[in-house]
Amino acid sequence: MESPDSANCSRRRFVRVAALSVAALAANPAWTQTLQRMTAPSANAPLLPRRPFGKHGVELSIIGMGGIVVMNAEQAHADRIVAEFVERGVNYFDVAPSYGNAEERLGPALVPHRPRVFLACKTTQRSRAGAATELQQSLTRLRTDYVDLYQLHAVTDVAKDIDAVFAKGGAIETLAEARQSGQVRHLGFSAHSVEAAFAAMDRFDFDSILFPVNFATYHIGHFGPQIMAKAQAKGLARLALKMLARQKWPANHPDRKKYAKCWYQPLTDPHEAELALRFTLGQPVTAALPPGEESLFRVALDMASRFRPLTEPEAKELEALAAGLDPVFRA
Repeated sequence: MESPDSANCSRRRFVRVAALSVAALAANPAWTQTLQRMTAPSANAPLLPRRPFGKHGVELSIIGMGGIVVMNAEQAHADRIVAEFVERGVNYFDVAPSYGNAEERLGPALVPHRPRVFLACKTTQRSRAGAATELQQSLTRLRTDYVDLYQLHAVTDVAKDIDAVFAKGGAIETLAEARQSGQVRHLGFSAHSVEAAFAAMDRFDFDSILFPVNFATYHIGHFGPQIMAKAQAKGLARLALKMLARQKWPANHPDRKKYAKCWYQPLTDPHEAELALRFTLGQPVTAALPPGEESLFRVALDMASRFRPLTEPEAKELEALAAGLDPVFRA
């Protein structure tokens, strides 16, 4: 249990993170213009705002659609909702071979929109041969001859993941060659531990990092700020996971079957969810991926369309909420 002094320090740090993140955004002219676009009034539902993907001359919608949303869907339904989301301004889509049949559903749905979207894919393979095979399979399933971003998926352990990837005959050889040949335009990785994230950034000049940016992991888990700081210093584009995660699923929770695509308990209270979304998008990130449930994605899309930074009282309210939770990641 934290001492009163430690708790007060954590509270001040959490509020300061929210406040400094807004200040950092406002100090950057590009981000200032983005914030102005995001808060501009509109009589109609606004298109989703966009932010720069690092220094690569590409702008992504601040909400991306994970392929899990269409996993196990009928193809006609996948086609309809992808078309709907593109029309609402979503241009960032993320998928992986490990997401069941998501690639098979997302690929055909994106065919009419492919020139207008930024498609990210991943590999869990750590060897050169394994990654090469998986990349070709993904390109076939996604019905495209290139992906905009190819990522090492879920690097967590330095020895099992990072050392293997960068060994002779490791997956990084395939990724670098694919970028050189044009099958991949940008390279990145997703990280589930601080140590692995740091090691990956130290060993290769990646274009982006995808990692949890969540109010509870920041405040209670102390996981996220240190990764954000290093990624910013190295010039990587930052993409966010677990934006609407509440905590690990409590045992025998009745909602677990309702949200079967979430391995964590999602935020379903509208007020809490909007505060959490605004916390994540208030950090210096390009975009965030909501949970894979279609209903939760729609909620996030609506909320992101009216994004505004947290106020200090709201940051304190969110910090109080986090104090009673079991975050999905800890440092």
